[in-house]
Amino acid sequence: MRNSKPTPKSKEIKMVKTAELQTAQADFSATFAAFKDANDQRLAEIEAKQSADTLLTDKVERLNVALDQQTSRIERLSIKNAQPHIGSGSDNGEAKSAWSSYIRTGDGSALSSLESKGLSSGVDAEGGFVAPAETESRIDRALAESSPFRTISSIRRIGAGVFKKPISAGGATSGWAGEIDARPETTAPALELLDFPSGELYAMPAATQILLDDGVADVDGWLADEVRDVFAAQETAAFTTGNGINKPSGILNYTNVADATQTWGNVGYVATGTDGAFDGTAPIDALIDLIYAPKPRYRTGASFMMNRRTVGALRKFKDVDGNYIWQPAQAAGQPSSLLGYPLVEVEDMPDIGLDSFSVAFGDFRRGYLIVDRQGVRVLRDPYSAKPYVLFYTTKRVGGGIQDFNAIKLLKFAAS
Repeated sequence: MRNSKPTPKSKEIKMVKTAELQTAQADFSATFAAFKDANDQRLAEIEAKQSADTLLTDKVERLNVALDQQTSRIERLSIKNAQPHIGSGSDNGEAKSAWSSYIRTGDGSALSSLESKGLSSGVDAEGGFVAPAETESRIDRALAESSPFRTISSIRRIGAGVFKKPISAGGATSGWAGEIDARPETTAPALELLDFPSGELYAMPAATQILLDDGVADVDGWLADEVRDVFAAQETAAFTTGNGINKPSGILNYTNVADATQTWGNVGYVATGTDGAFDGTAPIDALIDLIYAPKPRYRTGASFMMNRRTVGALRKFKDVDGNYIWQPAQAAGQPSSLLGYPLVEVEDMPDIGLDSFSVAFGDFRRGYLIVDRQGVRVLRDPYSAKPYVLFYTTKRVGGGIQDFNAIKLLKFAAS
């Protein structure tokens, strides 16, 4: 039986990680307090003199940049703290040993033997092997910790290359009737077909043979860490702006129309009323209009989405009561908030500019679907980059909007 009791060494490591996170949070709180003081002075000067001192404005911007950096640091430390300690045991010791032998030495004979017995996931037609379930789970877990889209979207695992699902675009007619009353014929629902093909996402981390020869080294953990950031960056870009060709369809890839005229298949938007900017006198009004664009059932689980530069701009805004509309996270691992709703930073969202769709709002779990095809494949290549060993790792991912009423965009334009 595997011994899961924490060792004194693991407890010591956990205490160090916790102390680092607490220090980072304390630094952030101090910087945020300084930012609010400086920005309050800047706003007061603008109100009194119609302009602010240049040095004071520069100070606010420096503190704003520092808040971005400290937020990233807290996120990294939170991810490190969340990573569980996984021992070397496995529910299938034979398969685990065969996989380890292939990764460390390139000997895939044991995996081929297991495949012939039906104990392995199989051999890729182009070479390489399908990673064991435990290895795939570690990669998926590491990816979920780094991908902002995966924290708020729906995720479906499939065994085929394409996900297809009929969905009601308009809904069926319903009503009330007594026990013996006649039931009038209802109108058939308008059905649309969701069709999300999966594209191949790949990475090629390199390792030294010394690392692979080290029997103590956790090669599965190394592989998951190496492909995590590469996969997350590619995924996030596709989920945001992907064109749907050999990759997911991003939320900005659909036709955008004024929310009042939005129909199924299009994404509705609310305009700021000013070309390329928030309104100068009432900048928050557009955000409030955006919040109330989705129907009430979508607002319960809604979030804001934008990049860090847009966050930096909104961080300076106050409501009519003088409260900052942006608030830091209340606990490690939790998102900051904007007007009371969680705020998710996605770097691939566009900067504020003329006609840009720089802010999204809605229930992304109901609105966007990520499709993961089961099976991560790894091809070991010791020849192409000697003396390093390359691991060509592939994962098939698709995605797109599944409910066009759940997500709304903010357009930086007069209309």
